[in-house]
Amino acid sequence: MYRANPIIRLILGKKNNNAGCSTLHRRDMSSCETLSRPVETSIRGKLEAALNPLHCDVINESYMHNVPKNSESHFKVVVVSEKFDKQPLIKRHRMINQLLQAELQGGVHALSIVAKTPEQWEASNTVAASPVCRGGFGK
Repeated sequence: MYRANPIIRLILGKKNNNAGCSTLHRRDMSSCETLSRPVETSIRGKLEAALNPLHCDVINESYMHNVPKNSESHFKVVVVSEKFDKQPLIKRHRMINQLLQAELQGGVHALSIVAKTPEQWEASNTVAASPVCRGGFGK
């Protein structure tokens, strides 16, 4: 299970193994992060600008798949926004897919979306771990 801790993730960020850069999850993104993870940075920027989320995680899950090291092809986004209030889940997913249309038409191969209202997030901020990749070759 992935359990978000928004305070730690927001304030401290998480360490990035690329050149020792630190990833901060709000408006404190460094130029080092932009250079080392441009797709992740673009996704985060678009989600934050359009949805003004109370919580936003952009998780690069490419390492779980048969892709070159440091790829940016498989992502999970966890977005909590008041803009999702009174919107069915399918509309929330469509909103996010439309925002990220350029990335999805470019190098992003897969996008897992968790889109919750603040009330839903308060009730449960646990997000299931993504399944292990089965290779995509009929294994």
